[in-house]
Amino acid sequence: MVAASGTDARKTIHPLFVRVTHWVNAFAIFVMVLSGWRIYNASPLFGFEFPKDFTLGGWLAGALAWHFAAMWLLALNGLAYLAYGLVSGHFRRSFMPISLRGALHDVLVASRGQLNHAPGRYNAAQRLLYIGVILAVIVAILSGLAIWKPVQLQALTALMGGYETARRVHFFAMAAIVAFLVVHIGLAVSVKGILAPMFTGRAEAPR
Repeated sequence: MVAASGTDARKTIHPLFVRVTHWVNAFAIFVMVLSGWRIYNASPLFGFEFPKDFTLGGWLAGALAWHFAAMWLLALNGLAYLAYGLVSGHFRRSFMPISLRGALHDVLVASRGQLNHAPGRYNAAQRLLYIGVILAVIVAILSGLAIWKPVQLQALTALMGGYETARRVHFFAMAAIVAFLVVHIGLAVSVKGILAPMFTGRAEAPR
């Protein structure tokens, strides 16, 4: 039997809504991280600063403007993504079940370039990473609000352990997001079939 060709051999695995919100989130996080590094440099928490060439905003006021603009973009777009994921069943189908042992196994196999990827299905490592980064983004936004409005949102700031503790929570949430990006991009580049469908939405249908 002759295999199907052309569009018959391909299927949509990432709906347009998922692709658009994914790339908008990626842009917003990129802007927030680089502008956040510039804000951090204005009052470092620890004994180091980020290289100025890897920061955004030029000066504190400029960095804050970029940071707040990206924050609202991330919050609104993220809420839309969460609502879609819950209502459509996308989260249940794509991210469940979660296995820590399976995720560690997939990362080790991917590091050797031997991880097989079924189009339209997240492997165990991707599932754990996506759930983790969603939680990290939520913590980053909440701790950021606690830092931004410590008086008006004093209950939230108190929940974070106070202003200075909220700064540290915000920093480590950012660090978790950056760590996710490093692993996520590494997997997207090293595992065949992950990256291209996030642009096209389509992949070869499994035989």
